[in-house]
Amino acid sequence: MSENVVHLHKATDPPTADTAPTVLAVVPDAPPARPVPLWVRSGRVVKSAVTHETTRATVRAAARHGLYTFNGGRIVARRAWDGRTGSRYERMIRAAEAAGNLEAAEEWEERLQRFRAARHHRRMDLLHSPVDAAKGVAVGAGMSISGLVALGVVMAISTGHVGDVITPLSATVDFIALLIRIVQIVWGPALSIGPFLALLALWSVGRKQHAAPNWALPANARSGEGEPITPSIVVKALRDLGVPALARAIKEMGDAGASMLGPIRIAGCGVEVDVTLPSGVATNEVQAKRRKLAENLTRHEHEVFITIPQAARTVRLWVADSGALDEPIGPSPLVTDDTMTADYTKGKAPWGQDLRGDAAALSLYQRHLLITGLSNQGKTVALRSLALWLSLDKSVQFLMGDLKGAGDWNMFDGLATTLIQGPTDEHVIQVTEMVEGAVNEMNRRLQAPPGTVFPPLIVLVDEAQVAFMCPAKGTGKDKRPYGGAKADSRYFMAVRKIHNQGRAVNVLMWQGTQDPTNENLPKLVREGAHTRASLALGTESQARMALGDKAVDGGAAPNLLRPGLDRGTLVVASDGISIPAGQSSITVRTHYIDDDAATAITDRAKALRDGVTTLHAIDHSAEHDPLADIATVIGDAPRVRTKDVLARLAARNADAYGDWSFLNLKRVLDDADASPYKSDGVMVVSRDRVARALANRDGDGSASAD
Repeated sequence: MSENVVHLHKATDPPTADTAPTVLAVVPDAPPARPVPLWVRSGRVVKSAVTHETTRATVRAAARHGLYTFNGGRIVARRAWDGRTGSRYERMIRAAEAAGNLEAAEEWEERLQRFRAARHHRRMDLLHSPVDAAKGVAVGAGMSISGLVALGVVMAISTGHVGDVITPLSATVDFIALLIRIVQIVWGPALSIGPFLALLALWSVGRKQHAAPNWALPANARSGEGEPITPSIVVKALRDLGVPALARAIKEMGDAGASMLGPIRIAGCGVEVDVTLPSGVATNEVQAKRRKLAENLTRHEHEVFITIPQAARTVRLWVADSGALDEPIGPSPLVTDDTMTADYTKGKAPWGQDLRGDAAALSLYQRHLLITGLSNQGKTVALRSLALWLSLDKSVQFLMGDLKGAGDWNMFDGLATTLIQGPTDEHVIQVTEMVEGAVNEMNRRLQAPPGTVFPPLIVLVDEAQVAFMCPAKGTGKDKRPYGGAKADSRYFMAVRKIHNQGRAVNVLMWQGTQDPTNENLPKLVREGAHTRASLALGTESQARMALGDKAVDGGAAPNLLRPGLDRGTLVVASDGISIPAGQSSITVRTHYIDDDAATAITDRAKALRDGVTTLHAIDHSAEHDPLADIATVIGDAPRVRTKDVLARLAARNADAYGDWSFLNLKRVLDDADASPYKSDGVMVVSRDRVARALANRDGDGSASAD
């Protein structure tokens, strides 16, 4: 038997986990949630039911079909009213007067008079129609009975029974009785069903005309992004353009403005329509609202183009299919056709497509070229594609300068006579001297005998703004700057000289620049180009620099192209490309030719030639022929003073002749047996002596050099 030991002292050690007493904590229950009021629950149910898609679709369907019937009745009533009255003619007269077209107004007024005269004649005929109708009925009944009796007589003679004489009459009477019986049976249901059939007919008319609000229409017929362009949509877009005179004129037109529109024609990846504006509305008021007009037509701004055709007070709208301009065009024929060749004189370079989807080809014959735009918009590729096509004409020679130096023109090594690539001042100097050499060649050609035919010489400078902005100046006596836009600028003056006279002897200047300003693209240079093209630009003032005031005033807007998104899209002003009548420019989406494809094309071009040694720098030691230069500066004069010859030589080539004295000149002429002599007390150089010396030197193959 165990005993319980009771300790009389308090334990000092804390209880362990095994010996500690268990403590029970009482947690009270959470208070019950407050009940949601009935009106809240009812409101949620009602809101859910009302906003449910099924409910909304049901309401839209009910409203749509109800309005189809109601508005269909209005349409039928208006058609009936138009058919019975002259209201249609009156609307057309008011529309023609509002549009200022008095000839059309007079024509519609004449039609109204003819309609009223015909209606009056019909109403006068109604006065005599009852008597005429009664006579007609009597005569018709008599003839019918006589015919039936005659038929009965024939039957009686045939059968021998006299009673058959009335058989046709009795059959006719029985047939009429049957018809009356049928009408009696059908009449009741027809009266019940007839109104429903009439409502169904009105509903069908309203449905075909979509005579319901936009929100009630089905999704596939609802106006939205990229909706088809219809006359009503164009007129509504013009009415809501924010031009008060235009909105007022459309409201006054009886045909709601439809007379303003020409036919809507499919044009490439969009449609085209001519709009004759009413009197008091100027074309530039519509041009200035291009963005709003585009949004009214549910298009982006870049998908609507506004141009001014030849017709007075008319704007031509070209509206792209939604998203069509973001789709790439096909490859260039230069890439797909390995047999293609070029003809500088008669051919055209396949450059891309216009907005109508037609091929856009550019004639390069005797046309100076300027392409500009913001950086990285496809300028070099667009310029290079023209050079690639022209390289397939083996008679064409190239002098090329790339002042970016990124290798975009490497494929012309072995094809171009000179190819200078690099962005430094030294490269600008080399390019300037290359252009000046082209000027010398131009002058030589200009002094050739009449009728001499010269091969085309294309002087191409890409990133030409680097040359205009170059601060470098000449050394020695010639301190003229290479860059700049003044008369002492060597590059500027060389380009101007080619612009002035080069096309006459097939020496052409092609330039590509970016982000044009008056400093990096002088006015005289940009206006000297026959073909001017621009990619996306930042401002309208730049667009005017690139294309000229006439093109911009006529609707050209490269400043509205989207940088980055419209890469390769050009606005072109040139007589070398087919432009719609009345327009001053055309928008071209150029083909993209990558470096590999460009190299393949130049390989084909090199195969057409015997071989070209490309210079990558100007050789100063061999760039002048003193005797030939003396003959050039003498020109057509029989004799020229030695002082003037020295001055002209220094102006022609300051580096070579700037330090020359009379002794240098005399030594060259003495060696060539064309020594200067005195005439009227001054030393002169004879043109005939120099020409004879050149002929003798070229004849025996000798040459002299300084």
